[in-house]
Amino acid sequence: MKTLLALATLLVAMTLTTFAADKPAGSKKLYHVVSFKFKADAKKEQIDEVVNAFRDLKTKIKVIKDFSWGTNVSPEKHDKGFTHAFILSFTSEKARDEYLVHPDHQAFGKIVGPVLADVFVVDYWAQK
Repeated sequence: MKTLLALATLLVAMTLTTFAADKPAGSKKLYHVVSFKFKADAKKEQIDEVVNAFRDLKTKIKVIKDFSWGTNVSPEKHDKGFTHAFILSFTSEKARDEYLVHPDHQAFGKIVGPVLADVFVVDYWAQK
């Protein structure tokens, strides 16, 4: 019975440690994935302004390690109206958090807000 209790305790401890870990062992990049669904009446020029402003954040906010973007080309039809995806990477959660409150990121929110119907954001540590 003591062995069973010890094994159960170890299993719970391992599970809690796994879920509590902010950064998986060996992971070097925190990805911040953002997808936009634009309002139906958003004009191409407005969307282009959003894309350019988002891309410019890489030069303004030094904690952004990498930046890429593109438009949906999936044939699966599961996009739910989201057309644009942006992927930023950071070396730490602290860096990502600095980005989130950075004045240039806040100003970007004012550019995208008027034409945005919905946004979807996922952050994850890269794993192999």
